[in-house]
Amino acid sequence: MKTIDELLSEGVAGKRVFVRADLNVPLDGTTITDDGRIRAVLPTVKALAQAGARVIVASHLGRPKGAPDPAFSLAPAAARLGELLGADVAFAEDTVGTSAESTVAGLADGQVAVIENLRFNAGETSKDDAERAAFADKLAGLADVYVGDGFGAVHRKHASVFDLPKKLPHYAGHLIATEVGVLKKLTDDVQRPYVVALGGAKVSDKLDVIDQLLGKADRLLIGGGMAYTFLKAQGHEVGISLLQEDQIPVVKEYMERAEKNGVELVLPVDVLVSREFPDLKTKAPANPTTVAADAIPADQEGLDIGPETRKLYASKLADAATVFWNGPMGVFEHPDYAEGTKAVAQALVDAPGFTVVGGGDSAAAVRTLGFDEKAFGHISTGGGASLEYLEGKTLPGLAALED
Repeated sequence: MKTIDELLSEGVAGKRVFVRADLNVPLDGTTITDDGRIRAVLPTVKALAQAGARVIVASHLGRPKGAPDPAFSLAPAAARLGELLGADVAFAEDTVGTSAESTVAGLADGQVAVIENLRFNAGETSKDDAERAAFADKLAGLADVYVGDGFGAVHRKHASVFDLPKKLPHYAGHLIATEVGVLKKLTDDVQRPYVVALGGAKVSDKLDVIDQLLGKADRLLIGGGMAYTFLKAQGHEVGISLLQEDQIPVVKEYMERAEKNGVELVLPVDVLVSREFPDLKTKAPANPTTVAADAIPADQEGLDIGPETRKLYASKLADAATVFWNGPMGVFEHPDYAEGTKAVAQALVDAPGFTVVGGGDSAAAVRTLGFDEKAFGHISTGGGASLEYLEGKTLPGLAALED
């Protein structure tokens, strides 16, 4: 895989460089609530602009239906990118139409433009190879060189991620090079003890990665909504907690394999429960109750790991040489259910080894809960991409860059 360093050494002054970024930021109306993904692509955009390239930044945002939708416009992201760069950033109001063409044509050396949401064109996400390729051909007409730097999208077989790199000289940006380097530390030459903390809502989302980790990790800590399927598999009452009944046989088999392989699989010993899901908008006090993990009332829902579990998980992370964490331990968006996620984040900060926050809600939680991002070894920009890499899957966007 060629990297941006090689591209810069070859010279980019005057060249139109298409940067496939991941500007898929959360929005409250037109206000960006977390600009982490924009900041993640800054090193690549800055390096290209300073070297005299005419930089065209492209991304998706949300899930529009293959047609323009103002609610998913990249205009706020383009404005924020300009603020972070300290320079004007031009904005094209379409992807491959007259606005994009004129905006790119108007760039001078060292200037940056953002084109509108790629998913406003049905060809971006089409399952039809010909339709995707046709859209990629139009995108290729805007540029001379392709730089892939949207790690959060490399597990998608989309036109700008998979098809476009094949049509232009292509290189990996600084972010993708960093992300791949980090993930290799979690798969190829792991320092031990290797501890993995997994949370989030659905156990089905994590089954493939658990399958792989049962042969690699020393300890697996399970929290979040997915923990209740494990507790149910042990025969415990879980009340009205999140539960995937159909996954119980697989979970039982994984628990048996963990014991056979000598992998310590650690489940909550206590949880915070309530009869009602908290109001995440008003953040009104929820007044949860703490109960043992095997004593959840039939009419209540588990919404966070309890204080004893927090201590337990912190102790299991205390000697870790390598840590990977993906998924919150509870409904961290509400202050009454944030302590479990906060405790795991703090345990990563305190751990002596290399710590990786695996993107998605975990990365959002770190920032929401006020942690210094520099306190972690690495915060990934792609939760789904990180998991699929650890599952051993081929990621289309990386495969295209390795061609």
